[in-house]
Amino acid sequence: MSAAGGSNPEYVNARVRSRQSQLFSDEDYRKLVRMGPAEIARFMEESEYEEEINALGSRYSGVDLIEFALNRNLAKQFNDILKWADGRLYDLIARYLRKFDAWNVKTIIRGIYSDIDHDAVDVDLIRAGEFDDRFIDRLLDAGTIEEVVDRLDGTMFDAGLEQAYEDYEDTDVLVPLENAIDRAYYENLLEGLVVDESTEQYREYLEAEIDFRNARNALRLARSGADIDPAEYYIEGGSLFSASELVTLSQNPTELLSKIRDSKYGDDLSDALDDIESVNSLIGFERALESALLEYADSLGYVYPLSVSPVISYILAKEQEVDNIRAIARGREAGLSEEEIEEELVIQ
Repeated sequence: MSAAGGSNPEYVNARVRSRQSQLFSDEDYRKLVRMGPAEIARFMEESEYEEEINALGSRYSGVDLIEFALNRNLAKQFNDILKWADGRLYDLIARYLRKFDAWNVKTIIRGIYSDIDHDAVDVDLIRAGEFDDRFIDRLLDAGTIEEVVDRLDGTMFDAGLEQAYEDYEDTDVLVPLENAIDRAYYENLLEGLVVDESTEQYREYLEAEIDFRNARNALRLARSGADIDPAEYYIEGGSLFSASELVTLSQNPTELLSKIRDSKYGDDLSDALDDIESVNSLIGFERALESALLEYADSLGYVYPLSVSPVISYILAKEQEVDNIRAIARGREAGLSEEEIEEELVIQ
């Protein structure tokens, strides 16, 4: 609908809960990990992905068919929510969905950095944010990272990108660019947010998301070995770290992990913290962050059901469903075992 008029959370949340009930279950995932790509596509054809599988089936096959169908369905689901929403609720949802603009920009930059084929990058794009197809295609057609940065001039992501690009040129690591994109997204998300009864829990969720993003970015900077000041890419709005603390802790990952363990997030992330300390890998830690955010957002939707929180919960759950199906399809194509694929999944 539009940002004009009054909000309509009762109507939107009722429709969102109906969509949430259609998400794949743990049993569905157990079935999928035993299937090949063609079988997965047929399984999807008997679900809410039927329209996308049928529309794309004559042009694509295998994992390509699955991925294009997933991303098209994801965009459709979120565009439907925007059509249902009015007023302040519309604005809150539209702002949050700009996360996919951030995702697409980072995906395109990574593709250029790794010299990945244009079509392979396009498969990973999720056209569910504010950028229209024409603008995304302009970014996708850029030949260099500098061209992408130039074409983002005038968007919400241009703030800080020039300095981040200089850091990238000095270090040849993408962390500064990715962190600058994240920071621009969250600054835009929080700008003008009025905290009242209908948004208090949503603000608490955003606080956790920002805390987790700062923790992840600090660990990535520490592991990159790049001589970059973490304070330059610190995201305001969390409660776990101050900018000065993050600078100090990023130089000592052990203390950083201890800070997280002693925080309000420690219980939820305990196993992941053990893993990162023992195997020196960020993968399990980042997967645990995603799982914790899913659970937190889901609980908020029940605390205050007439807020935007149920919508955010559904967006996260739908996004995770897409990521899980994609991981299964890619894992099967790569010949991974069922156990190896299951380790890649994030399930509540």
